[in-house]
Amino acid sequence: MSIDPRAFRNALGTFATGVTIVTTQDRSGHDVGVTANSFNSVSLEPPLVLWSLAKASASLAAFMEADYFAVHILAANQDALSNQFAKRGHNKFADLEITRGLENIPLLADCAARFQCKVAFRYEGGDHVIFVGQVQEFEHSGHAPLVYHGGRYAMAVRMEPAATTPADVTPEPDSSFSQDFLIYLLGRAHHQLFLGLRRELNRFGLSEDGWFVLSLLGVSDNRTLAELDRLLAYTGKRVRDELIANLAASDCLLLHGPFGPHSRVTLTEAGRHVVIELVAAGKAIEDHATQSFDKGEQLLLKQALRNIIRATDSGADVRLGYSSADDE
Repeated sequence: MSIDPRAFRNALGTFATGVTIVTTQDRSGHDVGVTANSFNSVSLEPPLVLWSLAKASASLAAFMEADYFAVHILAANQDALSNQFAKRGHNKFADLEITRGLENIPLLADCAARFQCKVAFRYEGGDHVIFVGQVQEFEHSGHAPLVYHGGRYAMAVRMEPAATTPADVTPEPDSSFSQDFLIYLLGRAHHQLFLGLRRELNRFGLSEDGWFVLSLLGVSDNRTLAELDRLLAYTGKRVRDELIANLAASDCLLLHGPFGPHSRVTLTEAGRHVVIELVAAGKAIEDHATQSFDKGEQLLLKQALRNIIRATDSGADVRLGYSSADDE
C-alpha cells in the first residue's frame, strides 16, 4: 500500500506531544543538543525512557558515541529555546547558563522536568535511531509543559471534572446571559477585578479616565493630546480639557502649551510615583485572581484575550481624534 508522506505526517501531527531538548557531550568534549518531540516513557521498574534521532542529523555521531544523555522537558515559556536547539550550524549553547551532570553532560535550567540517563540500548527504526536510556537522576519543577500539536507550539490546560447540579437545585435558565455567555463572563471578570483597583484610584482621587491617561504616559511619556485620545478610543473615552486640567491640578502631569490636539503632556515626579503604586496594586490583584492557575494557563488566557481583542478591534473607525469640551 502506498502512503503519502505529507498526509501521514499531518495525521501524526494530530497527536499532541511534549517538547524536549536532549543533550550530551561528544568524545572531544563538545556540548551537543537537539530538539526532539519523540520522547516517551518505557518502564517504571527499571526506570527507562526513549527518544529517537534522524539518521541524517549532524548530531547523530555524538549520541552514538556517548554513554550518557539528558532529556529536558521544556516549560511553556521555552519555545524560543526549542527553536534555538532545532537550528543547524551554530553554537546552540551560546549565552546559556548550564550546569554539569553525569559524565559532564550539559544541563539546562528552568525546565518542566529533567532526566539524566545512561544509554541502555540503541535500535535502528527506519530513518531514525531509537535511544533507550535508564534514568539515573531526575528533577521535576512543576512548571507547565510546552506542547507541540499540528506543527505548532501549544500550551496544556488542565480540564476540571464536569460540574453536576444537585437534584434539589433548579438549573440556571439557558438564556443569552447564562454563565457560558462570553460577554457576561468577560464583563463580570472585569468588574470584579477592577473593584480592587478602583479602591486604589479613590485613594489618589483619580477617575478611571485619569488612570488610563497616566498609565499610557507611564509606558511612553511626552505624548500629544491627540495621541492620547487615539489610544483611548477603544474604551469609548475621550481626552477632554477638563480631564487634563484636573490631572495637572493634582500635580500628576504637566501640560506644555495651550489646550489643543498638538499640546504635549508629561508626567511629574508625583504622577510617576502614582503610576508605579497603581501598577504594583494592579499586579497584586492579577496575582491573586490567577493564583490557582499554572503558568501555561495564564499564558493561554492572555493569548485568548489578545485574540478576542484583535478579532473585535474596529480599527480606524473608532479612532476619533482629539476633541475639546468646546466641540460639543
